Amino acid sequence: ALDKLYFKSLTDSNLQIKKDDLKIKISIDKPARTLTISDNGVGMTQPELENNLGTIAKSGSQEFKQNVQKSDKSDSQISIIGQFGVGFYSAFMVADNVKVISKAYGQNDAYEWQSCGVDGYDILPAQKQDYGTDIILHIKPNTDDENYDKFLDEFEIESLVKKYSDFIKYPIMLLRTRTQKDKDGNKEEKQEFETVNSQKPLWQRDKKDIKPEEYDEFYSSMFFDYNKPLKILHFKMEGKVDFTALLFIPEKASYDFYSKEYEKGLKLYTNGVLITDKCAELLPDSLSFVKGVVDADLPLNVSRETLQDSREVKLISEMIETKVLSALKDMLVSDRATYEKFFDSFGLQFKYCIYKSYGLEKDKLVDFLLYRSAKTEKMLTLKEYCDAKAPDQKKIFYATGDSLSQIKVLPQVDVALASGVDVLALTDDFDEFAIKFIGKYSDMEIVNVTSEKFDEQEDSLAPDDKEVVDFVKETLKDKVQDVKITTKLNNFPVAISTEGELSLGMEKTLNSQAIPQKAKAERVFKIKKDSPVFAKIKSIYATDKEKLKDIVNILYVEAEVVSGSKIDDVAQFATLVNKLI
Repeated sequence: ALDKLYFKSLTDSNLQIKKDDLKIKISIDKPARTLTISDNGVGMTQPELENNLGTIAKSGSQEFKQNVQKSDKSDSQISIIGQFGVGFYSAFMVADNVKVISKAYGQNDAYEWQSCGVDGYDILPAQKQDYGTDIILHIKPNTDDENYDKFLDEFEIESLVKKYSDFIKYPIMLLRTRTQKDKDGNKEEKQEFETVNSQKPLWQRDKKDIKPEEYDEFYSSMFFDYNKPLKILHFKMEGKVDFTALLFIPEKASYDFYSKEYEKGLKLYTNGVLITDKCAELLPDSLSFVKGVVDADLPLNVSRETLQDSREVKLISEMIETKVLSALKDMLVSDRATYEKFFDSFGLQFKYCIYKSYGLEKDKLVDFLLYRSAKTEKMLTLKEYCDAKAPDQKKIFYATGDSLSQIKVLPQVDVALASGVDVLALTDDFDEFAIKFIGKYSDMEIVNVTSEKFDEQEDSLAPDDKEVVDFVKETLKDKVQDVKITTKLNNFPVAISTEGELSLGMEKTLNSQAIPQKAKAERVFKIKKDSPVFAKIKSIYATDKEKLKDIVNILYVEAEVVSGSKIDDVAQFATLVNKLI
């Protein structure tokens, strides 16, 4: 109504309307149980009351907006929001009687539309001094399930205005009751209208006029995070869909970020009116950590169902994804310390999304992943690893474990580092599951250094050595898939590697979940050929095979512990050690 009147004044020089005079007023009468919302806008004639309020979802403003768009005199500042009928009829959720008294600008007569919401409506002549509209809600009495009294409370109304209409561009003034002392010291109540909305949202201001502390204060108050954001993105897009976005990348993940209870989404406004507090459709899962607001030119009567299927919302989401990933790429290149701080908080989300999408998201996200180098202990991208690899290296190698220190003591990592090959340390549960879906990078296969793909050539065996190996394999039985002799173990006499797709790390992660059947990796028990231990095994094999069985089982447990696995039967292991002593 205010927009319409203001637009009329722009196209009709006879109308003397000042934009600063246009406002909305709200007043409460507790004894009468009425909540009155008034404006000094364009008002409605009797036929307009009939057309706009007589049929649910009839919208005079929508028709007006279409006419404005066709007109050569349209103005970029004009913004008619709303399907008036839909929003208006929601009044009957809290009121058992609604009156609308309206006087159209330039008309002498006023009219009252009145309805209880069930038995139709009446339109009668009314008395109203000034142009504009008064909506008078008679609030329902309380029930056992609903407290309607709250809509007669000043603080409740103010909080509703601030939550949903804080950025309406006209003043919303609430009649406040203040207790003060007169000159004689007596207390008296005084009523006056106070503006309760801020009107101009931060995101609609020019970036160059906004101080960093204003962004920080807005972020803190809007999202209840007292850490400063790591990155602020403030931009406006025009084209197939027009919108303004003010986005924040937090410094740390919230306590519930990696839980099922966490809800992603941005606050979605249209022309200053909050449509939804968390519009999940505006963010892909990979960027669910982003907080912020989007103000888009959308119909006011959108619902959650409408948003899910909205072409405009999909376009906005795509543009936000492009902007945020571009900003993170720039941070990775030009502000590495800040990016590593970001990745420490939210990198797991990237890995999870690659895994959850079965690798469909890998092309978007793979260059944002960081892994710690076992050689330098610095964080590396896959590209940085490839740039620094040995000239004849054909594969990218990694190892999994609870920590870098645990990974560095793995026999295979020790061998790789000694030969000048770096190994990426994967310490998050989802790391290896995600990297399996990445598969290759820069045409280099990504391989677990503890898999048989790292040491694919088996050393040749003499007949007596083969006999010993067969004995060891028979002793371990179903604990291992195979037993092999190797020269590639450096300082370790024994180790465990795996065949197939399931590694020891993946086995450990899966078995920590509530799964009906335990996962089991295909283990290969490896013995260092030129070690004193293998020489001792051969010596005892010739003299005491029963004793050798105990030694083989102890060596196998040693290899399991070094690999990061837990001992299945500690008591049995202790018995074997004591027996040998």
